Amino acid sequence: MQKILVIDDDRDMCMLLNRFLTRQHFEVTEMYNGKKALEFMSQQKPDLVLCDFRLEDMDGKQVLTKTREMYPGIPFIVITGYSDVKLAVEILKMGAYDYVTKPVFPDEILITIRKALDAASRNHVPQSSEESKPSIPGALPRRQGIEPPKEKYIFGNTPEMKNILKQIELVSPTNYSVIIYGESGSGKEAIASKIHEQSKRKDKPFIAIDCGAMSKELAASELFGHEKGSFTGALNQKVGSLELANGGTVFLDEIANLPYDIQVSLLRVVQERKIRRVGGNKDIELDLRIIVASNEKLWDAARNGKFREDLYHRFNEFSINLPPLRERAEDILLYARHFLALTNAELGKGISDFSREVQQVFIQYPWFGNLRELKNVVKRAALLTDGEFVEVQALPFEIIYHDKLNFSTQVPDSPSNFNMYQAAPEAVAPVQAAPLKPVLNDLSLKSASIDAEYEMIVEALKQSNFNKTKAARLLNIDRKTLYNKMKQYQQFNNL
Repeated sequence: MQKILVIDDDRDMCMLLNRFLTRQHFEVTEMYNGKKALEFMSQQKPDLVLCDFRLEDMDGKQVLTKTREMYPGIPFIVITGYSDVKLAVEILKMGAYDYVTKPVFPDEILITIRKALDAASRNHVPQSSEESKPSIPGALPRRQGIEPPKEKYIFGNTPEMKNILKQIELVSPTNYSVIIYGESGSGKEAIASKIHEQSKRKDKPFIAIDCGAMSKELAASELFGHEKGSFTGALNQKVGSLELANGGTVFLDEIANLPYDIQVSLLRVVQERKIRRVGGNKDIELDLRIIVASNEKLWDAARNGKFREDLYHRFNEFSINLPPLRERAEDILLYARHFLALTNAELGKGISDFSREVQQVFIQYPWFGNLRELKNVVKRAALLTDGEFVEVQALPFEIIYHDKLNFSTQVPDSPSNFNMYQAAPEAVAPVQAAPLKPVLNDLSLKSASIDAEYEMIVEALKQSNFNKTKAARLLNIDRKTLYNKMKQYQQFNNL
């Protein structure tokens, strides 16, 4: 069993790291200051040192220097809350293997530890010419024979998605403007991209623009471009996104978030297919197809004065309604396996599938973040998985316990009688839920304090219906602090 020495004056962090790493089959020793840690190392040699940069009696650089004098080849990882580049470079130049920044997440620290131990073991055996080639820092080893799927986007097998594919096939050859309605993350860009690929413009540019991410001050410049000197900071001429898409297709996502005055300028583009750069005095002809997307009905936005009604009618030559993922539960596992194949290729892993428990969780979870949320969950779970199957312990806190935390699955636009489990392609075993409360190995006051804090966080989440912003407000802490504590409790306790 490999030995890890943890040096940190934060005893809570030491305890959490100890429990987590012990479950990963490491032998862990805790030290709370640099002097005692060096005394320990003079008697016993650990396989790896994990040291906080700021200690009560000395800093991590001093501990690193003394450790190097005793054991030149031992992997040394620094934990720091000061993540500036200069400090990181200084630590690495002194001989540290790597550094991690606070808050510390177990998946990150575990991968760093394993890479460090693996690198140390390779230093003692001859390397082949292939192994000796320099690798990208942080990259995982790639296994042979794992290739990403040929298709970037896939479309499900539900009747709704088959109908959408027929609509795409129908409208693609035309030059109609298209409105795609759907919740955030439901795959609207995939629909727009499919329309472009099946159109006569497929060999021309496809430019996607997130209107919600553009500031009001720079929106005109981003869309239409600007001339040199047209405003303060305009040091050079800039070609806008609409001009870059000339001859092809432009996709304007979340169009309802576009500033009202920019909508006026965009109306001219739609009507006349001409633009004028900011500060310019001549029109530029455009041959352009425009596809827009919105997570709210543009007609309602027009009635409320948020969106120009005349612009809405210009766009509304054809519309597609994309249902949320929770309303096409038959496709959840299809998408999940597609994302797993992509992640396998990215990380060089060979994970075969999800366990039956994970499949059940995926089918029952409401996926308010739709495909974007599912993709992120799969990527994270794959990173934490070393075996052949993704197990339920690799899933985030809110996915596993959404029902126990009163996380409402009622959505106003969803059919009230929709049963996700009945819509599943196969019956899978019910999830055996792990206890919410973390298991402690001792009865110290410190442990009791951690227990009480955990219970308060769970209660706040229940009262706020799992709204983290509201829960943080109830606890009188900021949202980032709440998120970090949830991550620590969830992962360190192997929930």
